[in-house]
Amino acid sequence: MDFLPKNIEAYASRFSTSESEALKTLNRETHAKVLNPRMLSGHLQGRLLSFISRMLRPSRILEVGTYTGYSAICLAEGLSQDGILHTIDRNPELEGFAREHIVQAGFDKQIVQHVGEALDILPTLRERFDLVFLDADKVNYVRYFEMVYPRLRQGGILVADNVLWSGKVLGPVEGQDEEAMGIVRFNESIQAHPGVRNLLLPFRDGVMLVEKTAAE
Repeated sequence: MDFLPKNIEAYASRFSTSESEALKTLNRETHAKVLNPRMLSGHLQGRLLSFISRMLRPSRILEVGTYTGYSAICLAEGLSQDGILHTIDRNPELEGFAREHIVQAGFDKQIVQHVGEALDILPTLRERFDLVFLDADKVNYVRYFEMVYPRLRQGGILVADNVLWSGKVLGPVEGQDEEAMGIVRFNESIQAHPGVRNLLLPFRDGVMLVEKTAAE
């Protein structure tokens, strides 16, 4: 599915800050060497993630879903000088590929990779986060949010990708794949949550911005 008409996406890209050379290389190599390159955040979404991170200047970022490292690099562009980004992915085959490009981008001292199931790894991370990016299996989005929410500081931002799931969220829910149903549950739970302020952007495949408003 094309998220935008090609000419509109090209125009938007033309009038957005360019990718770094490291990101351009990673973009090309992901499309040339890795399965499902559609999963890559890409230029426009990458600039959005970088923009949010630069506004927050976070000291701690959490990413659930590394893939080839593109979004982690974009998020790391806004880290404070001593900031750390923890990124989790369950595919060990992509660990080295992502690491190579993280090193090339100059963030090897600030990006910590974890390989395994996020549901197992998240409880081992004892830090409080300023910014969280969810872009992993959609079935567990609600569980990821429930685990991360207590560790997100007040005023911290969570960004969730693919919250429109190619329009499947419009229903009917019956008969949908588990990923679509997981996204529907996530969107509904965020909308009903008393401790957040949220905005669903119809950008690419849908991006949910969530601010934690509840006191610590």
